[in-house]
Parts: sequence; C-alpha cells; structure tokens
Amino acid sequence: MKEIIITVIKKIILAICLIYAFNLLVTGLKIFIPINYITVGVVSFLGMSGLLALIAIYFVIL
Repeated sequence: MKEIIITVIKKIILAICLIYAFNLLVTGLKIFIPINYITVGVVSFLGMSGLLALIAIYFVIL
C-alpha cells in the first residue's frame, strides 16, 4: 500500500513539473495551461500524451 501512495505522489509531482516547464518554455507563444486539479490529474494519468491533449484542446477552444 505504501508503494502505491509513493507512486501516485511521484506522478502528481512529475505532472506539476511538466506543466510548469511547458508554461515556461512557451511564454513567448502566448500559450498557457493552468495548474489545477483537472490538468494535473490528466497529465498524471496520461503522461506526456495528456499534456499534448491539453495543448490540442487549448487550440480547439481558441
């Protein structure tokens, strides 16, 4: 049980770091993905493909 909790916490921290790094890298392009429960959940569950999906959704909404 302890390993599962540690794995989940690692995935959440990695997701926050991925979103933050993406926001830092593309500040000049005026693209911003907020760090909230939904985006962190999507990225922690799906990984890099979740981040790419959020970027695609951002462009569809605009």
